[in-house]
Amino acid sequence: MKKLSTVFIFCVLLLAAGPGMSADTIKIGFNIPMTGDIPKVGESSKFSAEMLKADINGAGGLEVGGKKYMLEFVYEDNEAKAESAVTTALKLIEKDQVLAMIGPNSSKQAVPAGEVANDNETVMVTPWSTNPDTTLDRPWVFRAAFLDPFQGPVAVNFAVKTFNAKTAAVLYDLSNDYSKGLAEIFKDVFEKKMGKGTVVAFESHGTKDQDFSAQLTKIIGAKPDFIFLPDNYNQVALIVKQAHQQGYKGQFMGSDAWGSSELMTLCGDDCKGLYFSTHYAAAGATGATKEFIDRYTKKYGYVPDDVAALTWDATRIVLKAIQDTGGLTGKLKKDRKAILNAMAAIPSFDGITGSMKFDEQGDPVKCAVVVKISDTGEFEFTESVCPE
Repeated sequence: MKKLSTVFIFCVLLLAAGPGMSADTIKIGFNIPMTGDIPKVGESSKFSAEMLKADINGAGGLEVGGKKYMLEFVYEDNEAKAESAVTTALKLIEKDQVLAMIGPNSSKQAVPAGEVANDNETVMVTPWSTNPDTTLDRPWVFRAAFLDPFQGPVAVNFAVKTFNAKTAAVLYDLSNDYSKGLAEIFKDVFEKKMGKGTVVAFESHGTKDQDFSAQLTKIIGAKPDFIFLPDNYNQVALIVKQAHQQGYKGQFMGSDAWGSSELMTLCGDDCKGLYFSTHYAAAGATGATKEFIDRYTKKYGYVPDDVAALTWDATRIVLKAIQDTGGLTGKLKKDRKAILNAMAAIPSFDGITGSMKFDEQGDPVKCAVVVKISDTGEFEFTESVCPE
């Protein structure tokens, strides 16, 4: 009878700890695309998170309020679909009862999932989403990436200066919040800078499209000085190749969605010599960034892309907020609220993608970099552009 009582008491204590923090374990959810159009994005996030988790658990866990907690990361596949990102967020929050959520990455999934996180009062940090709507008026949602209203002018100014461009064309994914939003920002900024009508073609496509010949015929016929392509890496490879097949010999300017290690596997020589704005440059990195790149490359066999680096930073920010609570109660709602307060109180954070400060919307104020794809397929640093 005494033995039974001991077991019963243990079970009661275990349940009292709460699902998000059972048996001295902190549970964090990852809402990432492990299948679908951009599976490399999900892989990069998971690999980076696993490396960080191994570091912390290998050192005995995360210390919070003088107590050590082992980390448990729950990975759920959102299939790179908006509706799946919503159901995944609900599962992580309600069924898995995580303390906080990392991702989704792409704005197409992060915008609707951010509404779920905010409505259910659970901190969400997106590593890669740059669309302003992800965090707008959502105090529970944060990000580790710069915003498109900053990235758009970076692309415009670089292209005008580097290509001596007077005109531009744009091709974007109409059903992707990120691609559509950035395309519209770019067009507005470019025409304000160069004059009305200087975006000589503004064409769209669908996410599942494989043939871009009709759009490219219009674009190439308009004879732009360069083409702005704010698309995911898998679409970029198809579009650039098809443009070259149609005889286009001009430049492209890309955005941070180009920054996957899979881009060169899919695009090859067609993408060499092209430029895109992004969050960090692997080639030539120093300090903690280089250490991360070297470890990741050795462990997984390829150079980490910006998603991997941003996931590392996003996860570390959440873990810092958990530590800054000063201690966890085991009551899920109360601890989630404490994490929110700690997140909002972080004045600045030195990440491997750069130093950042958070504004009132939960968005980091940080620099962007422009990289050139070298003749060997590396993403080489060209210049850094910081907010004024």
